[in-house]
Amino acid sequence: MEKPMEVPRSPEQSHEGMIARASVGYSELDTLQLGALTTISAIAVMVLSLLIAGVLFLPLGALFVCVALGVFAVIFTLVWRTLRHHGHARFGGANIVTSARAGMVSVIAGAVVSTEAIASDPVSGWALFCLVVLAFALDGVDGYLARRQGLQSDFGARYDMEVDAFLILVLSLAAVLMGKLGYWVLLMGLMRYVFIAAAEVLPALKGELPPSFRRKLVCVVQIAVLCAILLPIVSPAIAVVMAVPALAALIYSFAVDSLYLQYHAKQVDGSR
Repeated sequence: MEKPMEVPRSPEQSHEGMIARASVGYSELDTLQLGALTTISAIAVMVLSLLIAGVLFLPLGALFVCVALGVFAVIFTLVWRTLRHHGHARFGGANIVTSARAGMVSVIAGAVVSTEAIASDPVSGWALFCLVVLAFALDGVDGYLARRQGLQSDFGARYDMEVDAFLILVLSLAAVLMGKLGYWVLLMGLMRYVFIAAAEVLPALKGELPPSFRRKLVCVVQIAVLCAILLPIVSPAIAVVMAVPALAALIYSFAVDSLYLQYHAKQVDGSR
């Protein structure tokens, strides 16, 4: 059976097709940006409401507000600049949840630098604890929504991971400023960033890691332990007993991943 003869396309037709495809791409990007902007605006309203409540009903002042707004601005500037890596036309429910968590983490960061006020007011301490628990509880929701809506992406996975990493850093700083633990606990929050810095010296660490339940479990343990340490009823002695095993598990997890990446890089080099 003969194939139908293709009709040559004129330069004008080809040009029109390119314009049509480009317009579709821009349309998808505009829809994505609109969804992201709507989400960011809604989260901004939520954050401002929490800040006003903190100033009016809790002994939190200008430092609390400035730090929270500063963190909020940095997080969502980075989100906006990396949005093109999402790969979908819609921002999606998963990223909306992650954005809500990022907004909460901004407020938590502002509260953490006001630890003297929080330490003098039990209500503030419990309010901070409840906000951390809420941000922690929503951690599994974004991944579920991404899978359910078919909107999984490298952008969403990285967004969720970085919010988790920053939350751990903020909570480890809170443990120090509240006098629960020494500066050594900051290793829990800095480990992720040390790994990123090490990757600049050891390119093998920039390799892709396979999905790991162990890695997810260790992350959950870090947040859960640091969250529990915030409780007013947890003494420094108990905090040490809780934090040491969690830190050991984190060091072990990073060591396993580092060795895997180094070994995999050598295998790839050897096969060339």
